[in-house]
Amino acid sequence: MNGQSRIVLGVALSLLLLGCGHQHGTEDSTHEEEGWAFTAWGEQFEIFAESDPLVATRTAQSHIHVTSLSDFSPLVEGVVSVVLRSTDGTETVFSEEQPLRDGIYSIAIEAPRPGEFDLAFRVSTVAADEEIAAGRVRIGAPGEGSEILSTGASASSVAEEPVSFLKEQQWRTEFATAWALRGSIRESVRGPGRVRPVAGGEVILTAPVDGVVGGNPWPFTGFGASRGSVIFRLTPRVAAQHSLAELEAEVSRLETQLETARWRSERLAKLLALEAVSRREDEEARAKVATLEATLGAARGNLSSAKRVRRGDGSPAEEVTIAAPFAGRIARVDVTPGEAVSAGTPLARWVRVQPLWVEVALRPSAATALSADPVGLLVRGSGMEEPHAFSAQEIRLISKSPVVDLATGTVAVLLELAAGTDELHLGSAIEAEILLPEERSGIVIPASALVDDGGVSVVYVQIDGESFLRREVAVLARQGGSVLVEGLAEASRLVTQGGNAIRRATLVASDPGEGHVH
Repeated sequence: MNGQSRIVLGVALSLLLLGCGHQHGTEDSTHEEEGWAFTAWGEQFEIFAESDPLVATRTAQSHIHVTSLSDFSPLVEGVVSVVLRSTDGTETVFSEEQPLRDGIYSIAIEAPRPGEFDLAFRVSTVAADEEIAAGRVRIGAPGEGSEILSTGASASSVAEEPVSFLKEQQWRTEFATAWALRGSIRESVRGPGRVRPVAGGEVILTAPVDGVVGGNPWPFTGFGASRGSVIFRLTPRVAAQHSLAELEAEVSRLETQLETARWRSERLAKLLALEAVSRREDEEARAKVATLEATLGAARGNLSSAKRVRRGDGSPAEEVTIAAPFAGRIARVDVTPGEAVSAGTPLARWVRVQPLWVEVALRPSAATALSADPVGLLVRGSGMEEPHAFSAQEIRLISKSPVVDLATGTVAVLLELAAGTDELHLGSAIEAEILLPEERSGIVIPASALVDDGGVSVVYVQIDGESFLRREVAVLARQGGSVLVEGLAEASRLVTQGGNAIRRATLVASDPGEGHVH
């Protein structure tokens, strides 16, 4: 719906003629006239006007309530004008630059002559200028009264008693309105979930040998690095009970064993070519050579480190580095610089932050409905005001558990997110809504418009600037912050924030004299 259509509907649905009664009789009959109130919505401002009857040559005092629709606050600075435009295009404009009070402009209107005029309101501020059409008005001659005519629509007829909620009350509370329009929302399934690393995306970095953890550079929680980057450095420790002679003897022994193992492996390789031995024997010989090579390398390293430390020749001991197995970040550091650790001691937890997995617990029926790739995902974590939306291109269904968890009665579903957000931390609990391909159409409104009235879902419809009607609705479906409802007419002006305040106002006994103080 475009802006012009919204203005016309605002006139059609919210024009409220308080009345202009006539007592007909003889020529000297007395005419009793009442004032009128009028509400119209533009793109940037809402106008709620209250005025004395418009009679030619008589000054009518009006109070124009102007609300900025960007934040539903009263207008405190700007020029507000009432425009009467005749059929030939001639305009008579009545303006006021200073509000009587915040949001309320008092404008004196002196109708130029009897007849029909187009009525409009102009609001001019530093940030915006807007003219809001407000239908037609018939100005009467002295003693004849006046009448407001809508453009292409009649005034609203209200059967039940409306609820009053004054502009001054609206401006003091969190309040907003919007048009109730047709739309569509996706079918969806919901469940609690948890953000976790992908399979293989979490490892514990451990010390490969006994040693002392180096402190420069030092990784910290949140530290990120690419695959192969050095995370820790260790200086190997040689046990004090082993002398240099013992370490040298160990190296010599391993060298002899390795030489023998290599000769045997080469001989078995030749015999295998002649099919004189089994392939298993050949593979075992090769494996033994590989094991002895690794063991000999470690023994030589121990001997080299022991010589440097015990002879005090000033040369640095040989270092062992621990590198990142994949691109990721440090989730936890378990040691401190200079700490002596044994082989196998955990040093830190390393995690992959992209992509991520979201594990969602769904009811079995909901898991069955998830038969195809989802078309979207809404995730709300602790402290998030609005759910974060992921498109179909950003998510992928990994798997559904083949069993129902006996403890929770739910089925675990795994979804992969191509990239996370700063608000989604690994391990955090979330509420997940998985969007399905099917859609439902109807009146879609913000969930914030719903008010729980004793267990009944209700909304409040604005019929003029300060009058509202309570409407019970049935919630048919939800998607994020939107709900599909039944029982609400299209193009109703709906209270999207502040409905609870209106409900409280109806429950509190009002002072009989309560009203505007202009």
